[in-house]
Amino acid sequence: MENKITIIGGGNLGQSIARGLLDSHYCQTSELSITKRHTAALKEFAQKKVHVTENNIEAVTKANIIILCVQPKQLLGVLKEIKPALSAEKIVISTVTGVCLSDMQAIIGTSIPLFRAMPNTAIAIRESMTCIATPHKNELEAKKTVLELFKKVGEAIYIEEEQMASATVLAACGIAFALRYIRATAQGGIEVGFESDLAHKIAAQTVKGAACLLQQGGRHPESEIDRVTTPQGCTIAGLNEMEHRGFSSALIKGILTSFHKIAKIANDSKC
Repeated sequence: MENKITIIGGGNLGQSIARGLLDSHYCQTSELSITKRHTAALKEFAQKKVHVTENNIEAVTKANIIILCVQPKQLLGVLKEIKPALSAEKIVISTVTGVCLSDMQAIIGTSIPLFRAMPNTAIAIRESMTCIATPHKNELEAKKTVLELFKKVGEAIYIEEEQMASATVLAACGIAFALRYIRATAQGGIEVGFESDLAHKIAAQTVKGAACLLQQGGRHPESEIDRVTTPQGCTIAGLNEMEHRGFSSALIKGILTSFHKIAKIANDSKC
């Protein structure tokens, strides 16, 4: 089956998804459409022969999978706009924060396979962590198609819709949190004598290695930490100082703050 995909909203996330799908060969350039009000920002894709347009209806008509990457305040209006071009043979996937499935179904109906997905921008390099939710009555084939799509661009799992706000914080906001950690670590590396470029390279690879240890070894983070720390050593001294300064507490508070912000977005979107 051909994968004719339309991405409505060619912003940062929409473009990242497009790059990941093309690089994974999940779809060909001729099978991909991206919409944006100002299409000049999509020059990169137009040069690759991706269909770039301002016309959402035209793009949806061409596709069997529609991925919505607009702002929360725009989503319901976009759904009303494209509804005439939707049918039960098309799959609709929303990546929009805070707008629930029932609100979307109230506009497009319950006969159209509908999903919420929360990828992160690492989808551009096929390393996203994507969490997906859908009404239980969606047919198995549609669920399989959506899972396969996101597994082409990283890891993907199904969760309950009630967990989408939490997934947004851990997977989508989490990219920024991890990058801020790498940046801070690199700044510390500069303090102890490395040039900036080298400090960033060391910090980034070290974080990648730490993640791989957990993914491949299946151990708890504290088990891996115990393998690094020695009595009266420099690692435990550094860890204890970070904890005294509120390292873990600051991270947890940041996650909770983002979570509460998502709740406000949902409320503002009448979810």
